[in-house]
Amino acid sequence: MLDRGGFGRDGAAMIPVADPPERIRLADAQDLLAGFKARFQLPAGVIYLDGNSLGALPKATPERLRRTLEEEWGGDLIASWNKHDWIGAPARVGAKIARLIGAKPSEVVVADSTSVNLFKLLVAAMGVQGGRRVILTEPDNFPTDGYIAEGVAGLLNGCALRTAPAAELEAAIDDDTAVVLLTQVHYKTGRRWDMERVNDVARRRGALVIWDLSHSTGAIPVDLGGSGAELAVGCGYKYLNGGPGAPSYLYVAERLQSRLASPLSGWMGHAAPFAFAPNYQPAPGVARFQCGTPPILSLLALEAAVDLMLEADMAAVAAKAEALSDLLIAEMASACAAHGFALITPRRFADRGAHVAFAHPHAYEICQALIAEGVVGDFRAPDALRLGPAPLYTSFCDVWRAVQTLEAVMQRRLWDRPDYRTRARVT
Repeated sequence: MLDRGGFGRDGAAMIPVADPPERIRLADAQDLLAGFKARFQLPAGVIYLDGNSLGALPKATPERLRRTLEEEWGGDLIASWNKHDWIGAPARVGAKIARLIGAKPSEVVVADSTSVNLFKLLVAAMGVQGGRRVILTEPDNFPTDGYIAEGVAGLLNGCALRTAPAAELEAAIDDDTAVVLLTQVHYKTGRRWDMERVNDVARRRGALVIWDLSHSTGAIPVDLGGSGAELAVGCGYKYLNGGPGAPSYLYVAERLQSRLASPLSGWMGHAAPFAFAPNYQPAPGVARFQCGTPPILSLLALEAAVDLMLEADMAAVAAKAEALSDLLIAEMASACAAHGFALITPRRFADRGAHVAFAHPHAYEICQALIAEGVVGDFRAPDALRLGPAPLYTSFCDVWRAVQTLEAVMQRRLWDRPDYRTRARVT
């Protein structure tokens, strides 16, 4: 028996798990990305399956931040904006992310949060759509995306927010639709939109599409240019491993950049920020979508993580994401079918992202019991247990052991404790 060698959240010894079978160990032995796991700081004895919510800490990040704090800020002070090119970081890191999402270096910039960037692009897109006044999305899109769209609709006179179920959304794009707002990989179910098809339908009907790539970038193939995408946003703290609250990025296709105006005309989006001119003149290209002073510490932490991601072959990343999630689905069907779990993620990888979700009436309590046993997943209301293997640091043995632990939690009813029913502020 293999004891993971740790103790649960309440101090009790964790469930011992048998050694994985040969087929699982062989998958790890043949894994082209296996060496990346050692480059992340992960707690001993913990199987981390929540990289789709907050990525793990790259070991290179603390040293990068130490250098920024002690040598650049501490030593060179304000000269670092030029000497260490702090001022160029939003464009530089954006160009690196562009390589992960099939974009040109000149089409991506890092700035602000995902919600703020979404607001900018929604307002800018509405401004070039003439008499079209409808923002169209699906009713269970990621909540903050819907909230921002609702706010924009209330802010712009005559603008309306409409929703259509996923199966009916393409048919709902009509002559009134200005912007279609979609998350490529659904935050809960993991369902993936066919980006190229949606872009094509919207373009033929005169609508623009804004894609939220927060659950896509760094986990599955993304080809904005090849699919004809025009606008996109994404976060830096999930599969990109940029840290909690890491800056966001936004993408604007070159053909649209000169037409769009950011509604947040801050000084970093000015054509000449340090000319201190009395009136606003937007910068050329995607740089006009910057706003305030860039958050250098978090931005450079994100850069360290993106540099690590760029060392990996993205085709290998996507292939491993498929294999890990396939294994998770298969092992759950074998080990936990009798315990009331219902798969809510599409089985075909072309139709899903890297995370997998299962519905269960006691999903929250089960998630808490798993965490106490050293397997970290997460819960999404009302009843989803979400498990997110990350290709750079999740092994096939990790996935197998996680399911074995879950089976033991269910068999022993370890989830049925009063303290596991109390919802924390962050679930």
